[in-house]
Amino acid sequence: MAKKAPGKSHREGMTLLELMDMFPTEEAATEWFEAVVWEDGRHCPKCGSVETKEVPNAKPMPYWCRGCRSYFSVRTGTPMARSNIPLRKWAIAIYLCLTSLKSVSSMKLHRDIGVSQRAAWFMLHRIREAWGEDDGEEPFDGPVEVDETYIGGKRKNMSNKKRKELAGTGRGAVGKTAVVGMKDRDTNQVRVEVVTETDGETLQDFVEDNTEEDATVYTDEAAAYKGIDREHEAVKHSVSEYVRGQAHTNGIESFWSMLERAHAGTFHKISPKHLQRYVSEFAGKHNVRESDTLVQMRDTVARLVGRNLLYRDLIASNGLSNAGRSGLHAAKQRLRQFLRGCSLQVHSRIEYGNASGHCTSPKSSSLLSSAIRSRAFFKSAQSVRRSVARSAMSRFSCSNGLSARAA
Repeated sequence: MAKKAPGKSHREGMTLLELMDMFPTEEAATEWFEAVVWEDGRHCPKCGSVETKEVPNAKPMPYWCRGCRSYFSVRTGTPMARSNIPLRKWAIAIYLCLTSLKSVSSMKLHRDIGVSQRAAWFMLHRIREAWGEDDGEEPFDGPVEVDETYIGGKRKNMSNKKRKELAGTGRGAVGKTAVVGMKDRDTNQVRVEVVTETDGETLQDFVEDNTEEDATVYTDEAAAYKGIDREHEAVKHSVSEYVRGQAHTNGIESFWSMLERAHAGTFHKISPKHLQRYVSEFAGKHNVRESDTLVQMRDTVARLVGRNLLYRDLIASNGLSNAGRSGLHAAKQRLRQFLRGCSLQVHSRIEYGNASGHCTSPKSSSLLSSAIRSRAFFKSAQSVRRSVARSAMSRFSCSNGLSARAA
């Protein structure tokens, strides 16, 4: 008998070979999704009717509902609706997301399953919808541990402009996004929430909304928890007191460590705008970590039913910052702005390093200078030059004499 590996070896995992054997074709993947979503038999996701029939050639969709007289598929009523990505790739993406302790980045996923990076990014956010907050979640009986963490980049890695903006504002949590979390010791369940403030009202409301009145709450010595309407004990981290009897926050801090390692090692940057989905993913995966891999996959797909996420809603403003749009993306944005303000004159020959336009305003000239000075601009400009050269365009000239090489 083979010796058990360390870790949670009591769970039944699934290897990549087993995954491929389970989903050898798109038809096999479709059958699996239908068995999970329609566990009690096929029904219309729009009206609930069981009076359905198959559509010849599965066009425009594989099933027809006699009740509401509309077409539907197993994707209808889930975030996978209106997606052209095969269900086989969706199953593989769900597997990779669940089995990667520190999650999977969109760059890796797009290489692993053969979709564009933007499609992979959108897929992962739609999968994260499964771990979104449920209405009517029961409060914890306790005891619970409560703590906060702050997600954001290190000051030394920020641009000079960002550092100047934060100069004199303090260190530590300044410029970062606060996340408050709670771990129930009896059930080992975790709940997390992104907050804009860490004052007493915000943190105490979070605790009281998620715990029973007789629950015991353990925190650090943060003043925001004083006066909370629960039995409360605090440890004083400021004097190196981390455990006093049953009072400690080691459990929730262990959860934070995994989230922070994912931030540093997998995602590298998580904007405040999308942070709630990321922390919900880690809380959701933590809460099912004792289950077998296949059970986790089934649970994730089942939780997608009744949820939806459109791309326009994903990128729409939610009042939080999408900070960090720098480097190549920022250079491209500046280049687009410049091109809108410039009238391009095409001549007979292209010279490498001389890509600019005829500036019609001082603002355009300033934008061009800013774009050219960006190191990332050289990469994007080189790509633009090659594309233009293949199209037999010749030379961009600028009345102010700027050039990428000279800047």
